[in-house]
Amino acid sequence: MTETQTSGLAWLCDRAGVIQQILCDDLSPNDAGALGQSFTDRVDPASRDKAGYLLAEVQTQGAAFDWELNVPISGRVVTLHFSGVANGDSLLMVAARNRNGLGQLYEELMRINNEQVNALRLAIKDQAELARGPIDREHSEYDELTRLNNELIDLQRELARKNAELERLNQQKNQFLGMAAHDLRNPLGVIMAYSEFLIDELTSQPSLRGTKQSSPDAPEIASQKALAMTQAEFACNIYKSSEFMLRLINDLLDVSAIESGQVRLDLQPIDLGALVKRNLTLNQLLAERKHITLHWFAPDSLPPLLADAGKLEQVLNNLISNAIKFSHPQSTVEISVTVENERVVLAVRDHGQGIPAAELDRLFKPFSRTSVKSTAGESSTGLGLSITRKIIVEHGGDIRVESAVGQGSTFYVALPVANNQESLND
Repeated sequence: MTETQTSGLAWLCDRAGVIQQILCDDLSPNDAGALGQSFTDRVDPASRDKAGYLLAEVQTQGAAFDWELNVPISGRVVTLHFSGVANGDSLLMVAARNRNGLGQLYEELMRINNEQVNALRLAIKDQAELARGPIDREHSEYDELTRLNNELIDLQRELARKNAELERLNQQKNQFLGMAAHDLRNPLGVIMAYSEFLIDELTSQPSLRGTKQSSPDAPEIASQKALAMTQAEFACNIYKSSEFMLRLINDLLDVSAIESGQVRLDLQPIDLGALVKRNLTLNQLLAERKHITLHWFAPDSLPPLLADAGKLEQVLNNLISNAIKFSHPQSTVEISVTVENERVVLAVRDHGQGIPAAELDRLFKPFSRTSVKSTAGESSTGLGLSITRKIIVEHGGDIRVESAVGQGSTFYVALPVANNQESLND
């Protein structure tokens, strides 16, 4: 059977996780053995603990999205993306090959459900009309309603096709963006290297240092020195502009990779406290330039996280450098870590300008900026928080912000705790 974008699994379970109905199974259509089995028993044994955590989150939180589980399909084990949602006494568990297919399968199930509901409503209305009026009029209205319903179904199908086309065009856009950014990165790196070389050369010429004005050639040497300093200033501007462009290109590559689903996290047990301390050291110079004090608060021991250290360090650097960037000189930035409900919560708080409430929803959108400006003219690509949110979501966590104008902002990042060594290796 040829798989489509909406190929996948859809199981209707009771509250205990026992499969009561197979709504959809395009991956193993002849397998009816799932009925009556526990959801956790249908996955690969190595993924059963993780499946239990997914089931528990759906039971307690009402929903869970994009969990990767290994499932035996047609004699081999494949990785599927699972989401679940609670509805009364039932749990709907949906799975597909990838994240995009998962979303499209869920939309297809909702569309089918809506068509069934509409058909039921039309049948009820038809029965009521038959009881009230002549048969001919009722048949005429029934035909009209059927025609309208068919038109609506056609429109829904057209909308689904348009959405699929938009998804294809978005993927092409991401591929083009990634290729263009990748091709621009190398020449910009060369420009930065050469401008840095010019800066070193122009600011270290012996003939332009310590010249006495009493010598006959003093005016000419002073003129050469002034010219060299101007050239050095130009080279510094070239370096700073190239550095900003390179940072923008790296951000574009991150965005295109994340949106196209090409990012694969290297999940390993990590010490979040050590990671934060290392990032504070990297940002210490930036803080000292603005006379900002960094304060770090954490318990003596923290539970391990299952995370990609490189990606998580990118998140930390963005949040801490942003706090410094938008803080006033002589102020403080506070970074703390706590453990709440099987989650590690990182908080980065500044005492800067704050963000207007009406602009908070812009923060995590690509290229979207608020009216708040950095306090020392620092540049921004407008992509950092968007990338940060995508990385946190990929880790199964969430990010939120609290802010008040004139009082500062606090960003909270919550990440799930790795409960035991078996779950770390799942």
